[in-house]
Amino acid sequence: MFKQLDRHDIEVLTNIVGAEHITVGGDIDHEFTHDELKNVSGKPEAHVYVSDKYQVSKIMAYAYENNLPVTVRGAGTGLVGSCVPVHGGILLNTSKMNHIIELDNVNLTLTVEPGVLLLDIYEAVEKENLFYAPDPGEKTATIGGNISTNAGGMRAIKYGVTRDWVRGLEVVLPNGEIIQTGGKVVKNSTGYGLKDLIIGSEGTLGIIVSATLKLISKPKKTVSLLVPFHNREEAIKAAPVLIKNHVTPTAVEFLEKQSLQYSETFLGKKIPHNNFEAYLLLSYDGNTDASVENDIKIASNMCLELGAIDVFLVDTAERAKSVWTVRGGFLEAIKSSTDEIDEIDVCLPRSAVSAYLAYAREVSEQLHIRIPYFGHIGDGNLHIYFCKDGMSQSDWESIVHKGFKLMYDKAFEMGGVVSGEHGIGYAKKAYMIDLLGDTQIQLMKGIKQVFDPKGILNPSKVI
Repeated sequence: MFKQLDRHDIEVLTNIVGAEHITVGGDIDHEFTHDELKNVSGKPEAHVYVSDKYQVSKIMAYAYENNLPVTVRGAGTGLVGSCVPVHGGILLNTSKMNHIIELDNVNLTLTVEPGVLLLDIYEAVEKENLFYAPDPGEKTATIGGNISTNAGGMRAIKYGVTRDWVRGLEVVLPNGEIIQTGGKVVKNSTGYGLKDLIIGSEGTLGIIVSATLKLISKPKKTVSLLVPFHNREEAIKAAPVLIKNHVTPTAVEFLEKQSLQYSETFLGKKIPHNNFEAYLLLSYDGNTDASVENDIKIASNMCLELGAIDVFLVDTAERAKSVWTVRGGFLEAIKSSTDEIDEIDVCLPRSAVSAYLAYAREVSEQLHIRIPYFGHIGDGNLHIYFCKDGMSQSDWESIVHKGFKLMYDKAFEMGGVVSGEHGIGYAKKAYMIDLLGDTQIQLMKGIKQVFDPKGILNPSKVI
């Protein structure tokens, strides 16, 4: 389907980026054949670091003319194979495009290259008392990857997902042309929303070479509540009531004793009050002590009325860091507890969460496999993990196939979707097709055809 790279192609790429920025064949590090989860693999024929949008444009124009497949990679922290070059070709690495271009204190925007890390964005804006709200768990992910998957995170319930914080994008199309969609404007009803179409398209429609992000004033005070319950059902049931009848929390996370223990063991750190079966971890922010204190007072009383055993205030920096670090370590902790994992990243209506997690436990018993989970209970996004635990490869593949089919079918039956924030990539395509059906898939294929008629950009991903 695609042309294999030859010596001339390598020479052209080398002339564009310089010999020190290209690796070919057997010299390519194995790290660049997979993403963080390692369940999808593919080896590029050339691994190329780009340093600016003009290099990206030249490479894409040449690749388009010569029918060479191109896959874009940032930090490689994805979980569905989006950045894996399953057709070989060129792996175009944007991680060295890591400059903050402009912080605009008047329009409250930050313009960045795609390789800027999320943690560097926080550092840059918070020094100016500004706030970029999206809070995905992996802070060493690049902003280009966040935008490409429309990453969510723990603050999505109050502040929305990455899409809600992108004002404009500069994008290189598959034929090498550079376009600008959106900008610093707050409103935009000018034609189809191409910016929002590119966000979440996982590098299949164009390559993001700069992004203009929305900022707001940084909340002056943030306080968390760690709320234990007798069981998971009571905790899950309480969450939507809190959201409906009170000020919207910044975050509502569901923790269960098992996942908590995995994380504490992995990190070598313990949170206070860690001996209960289930928890809600709530966060509230605001601009005055009085407003936040009023919020947590009301929330605390409501939690107790809803069956909470107690409400523990996490009001010091040390306690907050301890609790949120343990919560943020869940994925790595579960990975470290077994030899291989695979993940389901469903998003459900909040009303269906309790029944869905009960079903996950049924599937665990039925298939004799360990299935830990945790979730952003405030927005219904659940992370459910199948653990290999030493079983044979054939048994593992069979159980994952059966179990994922059961879990996704149940999610769709309950009004859920395949992914809340990690995307479709290569690994989750079949489940998306089952959910969306032929008409929507054909519409998506039509969009891909308009952007990329030769299908060279991140082939075999999403659709």
